[in-house]
Amino acid sequence: MKFANNLCRGAAGVAVAAFAAMPAWAQTAAAAAPGTCAALKNCATQAYPKDVVNSGDTAWMLTSSVLVLMMTIPGLALFYAGMVRKKNVLATIAQSFGATAVITVLWMLIGYSMAFVGNDPVMPDFSYALLIPLNGDVNIASPLAPTIPETVYMFFQMTFAIITPALIAGALADRMKYSAFLCFMGLWLLLVYCPIAHWVWSAKGWLGLGGLGALDFAGGTVVHLNAGTAGLVTALMLGKRKGLGTQNFAPYNPAYAVIGASLLWVGWFGFNAGSAVESHDGQAGMAAAATQIATAAAACSWMFVEWAVKKKPTVIGMASGAVAGLVAITPASGFVNPTGALIIGLTAGAVCYFAAGSSMSRWCSPIAASSLSSSCWR
Repeated sequence: MKFANNLCRGAAGVAVAAFAAMPAWAQTAAAAAPGTCAALKNCATQAYPKDVVNSGDTAWMLTSSVLVLMMTIPGLALFYAGMVRKKNVLATIAQSFGATAVITVLWMLIGYSMAFVGNDPVMPDFSYALLIPLNGDVNIASPLAPTIPETVYMFFQMTFAIITPALIAGALADRMKYSAFLCFMGLWLLLVYCPIAHWVWSAKGWLGLGGLGALDFAGGTVVHLNAGTAGLVTALMLGKRKGLGTQNFAPYNPAYAVIGASLLWVGWFGFNAGSAVESHDGQAGMAAAATQIATAAAACSWMFVEWAVKKKPTVIGMASGAVAGLVAITPASGFVNPTGALIIGLTAGAVCYFAAGSSMSRWCSPIAASSLSSSCWR
């Protein structure tokens, strides 16, 4: 009897709440007039001025820039340091740290101007050398990102320029002196990265939307394929690592590598979702969702394939699979739906597992295998 009374009271309460909410329902129905975002069920893409700086876009891009910087230091530094021998841990961390410092200075001097300024489809522009136009007005915006200050856009692209040469470091472990490494990083940035970024991402680049129409949402060509090719060619030119086949090259601390891979995973949301360069519509959200789905699918794919082949999974394998998924989804993250992201991730994990164990791996260090096979597969 008591239960029935309580049930009746509960039903009455629900009825009263529903009656009280009727005005709100009416307001919602009234708001959903034909042509409104509510009626179209597309409220995330309602229009707003795209020729003035927007505080929401600016805040998101600042956050994304810091996330991408975190991918290099400490993310990439720990990922690589965990998979080298004990005596090379500090040297490997120093490569990522030194590359961050050197490339930041070069990007400020002429890198940004070469990559993102000018209307020539092939030749870079040097009018932004030393970022002089930004000295006079910090509020100006780039035509490539009109809703954020150009200082923010320059900083965001700087973090891309930092991590791209740093990715090559995985192929240079035990092969190159530190002084030579820093020189190589600087020269490669100016002679390879900046021109290709200009061709693909500048307003009139001959490879990008201003020319052949190549779609590279977040750096599949400019960053990963570029760095992967450079790492492979450099490894082939320098030859096998000294002592390979005769000495123990087992990873010193896999825990470092997994922590680094986890930081890469988190930072990659700034990498992919940040490449929308806006926060007002659904593209940034879909890019973030696609990144998460593809990364998880690739980690599972690598793990289960390794489980089937070697009878047990490894934590390094799962981390490598996750990185493979991150790389594979990057160029398409702003263009695919969740189903496409799942297919890309599952394929990337399995294919990169077998690529990492192919004959090419004898030329690559363990820390280069993941980045090289992922890049070459794409």
